[in-house]
Amino acid sequence: MTARPTAPDYSSLDPCVHCGFCLPACPTYLATGDESDSPRGRIVLMRALERGEIGADDAALLQHLDACLGCLGCEPVCPSGVGYGRGIQTAREQLFARRGPSPLAAAVLGVFRRDRVWRPAFTVARWLRATGLPRVLAGGGRAGFGMGMLAASAPATARGGAPGRRLARPSAAAAAPTVALFRGCVMDTLFGHVHDATRRTLEANGYRVVEVEGQVCCGALHEHAGDRAAAESLARSNVEALAGSADWIVVNSAGCGALLKAYGHLLGTEAATELAGRVRDVSELLADRGPRPGGELPLEVAYDAPCHLQHAQRVHAAPLAVLGAVPGLRLRLLPSSDKCCGSAGIYSVLRPDMARAVLDLKIQSFAQADPRPDVVATGNPGCLMQIGAGLRAAGLAIRVVHPVELLDESYRRAKIYG
Repeated sequence: MTARPTAPDYSSLDPCVHCGFCLPACPTYLATGDESDSPRGRIVLMRALERGEIGADDAALLQHLDACLGCLGCEPVCPSGVGYGRGIQTAREQLFARRGPSPLAAAVLGVFRRDRVWRPAFTVARWLRATGLPRVLAGGGRAGFGMGMLAASAPATARGGAPGRRLARPSAAAAAPTVALFRGCVMDTLFGHVHDATRRTLEANGYRVVEVEGQVCCGALHEHAGDRAAAESLARSNVEALAGSADWIVVNSAGCGALLKAYGHLLGTEAATELAGRVRDVSELLADRGPRPGGELPLEVAYDAPCHLQHAQRVHAAPLAVLGAVPGLRLRLLPSSDKCCGSAGIYSVLRPDMARAVLDLKIQSFAQADPRPDVVATGNPGCLMQIGAGLRAAGLAIRVVHPVELLDESYRRAKIYG
């Protein structure tokens, strides 16, 4: 007997009383002023979809639900505890099953589905970055903005010095907690320097970092787009590869970390739940050890919180503790620090105009800051590239780095590395 299909579950939206507290927390609503581009408006649309009052091919429905960044900024401010994220994910899975992805989305998701495709593609991008052309061609147009994103992914130490080396005697004591580095896809190709800084700073704080083969893309881009089958397939591969590998699984990409911590919900297996319980952002592990202070870096630094770190993972204090371990660093949180930058996985590729409109609100706060920051620190590759490109397009000489890069440079200056 064939099992009956399970009806889409929108029960996480049940607590909504349409109070409107979510409106000022929604970046697309702030950009457009359209009620249907707010969480409250989208919940009305999702409920109509659930009841069959609107079809899955309705143009307005698709426009407003697709325009959601998935930043989850609405959830912390909701007094009723609405699970908006689960609701929008259910809707996207329902729409994906009915209509499939757009040709552009299908192409991009297809690339990330296969290691043999994305690895050569990003390797070529890294070679292009090394020529310096992306830095020269960066600008405000669509092509120039793309070049700016690639230029922003380049390694950058705090003062342009040589990068720190591995510890001369990395912690190898039997009691040292072991950490398996989640390599990811974009991080493993364009941000290998952040992986290196992650290893060094963790070792300097008493962890033993191990490498694990067989990892693939985390699946966050596919899950965000509603392609649950692809997300589950990638998640199963990672669970198999990482099972029993170390005491902790460390992630230095907020988007990857958010999904890895939700693998139990995604797959519903004991192995996935166990793995998810061992996933930590690099800032969490470093903060658990202090972290130890390094050498002085006299910089004005603005911390910008990735949405999938602050809202999805609910990690707030740990990145500030990492930056606080750098003597001389003057840390500030600007008014836009908790707002989405518009990157949102492949959102900036699929909806560049809206992504730029959301980003412009953040760039304005950097331009108006007094004193203006030397560096913006953020713990997600998409955010780093999006903000970096926006700053270049605006003519602002502000660098964007991962927080562990600053700690790594601080340790190099303190001669903690051999």
